[in-house]
Amino acid sequence: MPDLEVRDLSLSYPVAGGGIQPVLKIEEWCLRDCAAVGITGPSGSGKTSLLHVIAGLERPNRGIVRWGRIRVTELPEAERDRWRRHCVGMIFQDFHLLPGMTVLQNVMLPATFSYARVPFALRERARKLLARVGLSDAARRVEVMSRGELQRAAVARAMLFAPSILLADEPTASLDADNGRRIGDLLLEMCHESGSMLVVVSHDPALLARLETVHTLINGRICDPERVGSLA
Repeated sequence: MPDLEVRDLSLSYPVAGGGIQPVLKIEEWCLRDCAAVGITGPSGSGKTSLLHVIAGLERPNRGIVRWGRIRVTELPEAERDRWRRHCVGMIFQDFHLLPGMTVLQNVMLPATFSYARVPFALRERARKLLARVGLSDAARRVEVMSRGELQRAAVARAMLFAPSILLADEPTASLDADNGRRIGDLLLEMCHESGSMLVVVSHDPALLARLETVHTLINGRICDPERVGSLA
């Protein structure tokens, strides 16, 4: 699994009236030899923005994001998209599964950006991943599935290319305790099997307790344990 290095990172958004809203300000944040990492903190602290920046979905105003030997912030857009498609599995908080399509079609969707026709091997991998997450009916439409089933489908889709990096944004949000535990089991087991690094944004103490290390983000900054304790 690749190491993550973030240095001199800043991200801000323009606001009405010509002002600037700072979102992230991280001088240095490095993850080495970690398999399962949590990011927590108050709502509005920049957790989802940080996940999007390290995934290459959003460019910071300045700074370096490096995964292993890949400097994501320096890649041209097309190359960055190609890197993310094959090296990063992303589980969004709102799933981003497409209604009107079967669950199998949704899981295979990332492959359609690279192939006019999804190869047989990837189609079979998608079916096996669905079975692995307990969704045996590959022809089922996503609009009739429960939230827990949608979350499991999102996990399967994120693992289609066996990515070296798996990023999950609030993967147990709005799930009951049993379904939340099952999603945690799936994420940890599948990352262990594939050798992926798992980075999870979460408020769920049960899930965070299962991770190797947890970092807290407050007002866009990664805080040390002493400061976190004083603000808790």
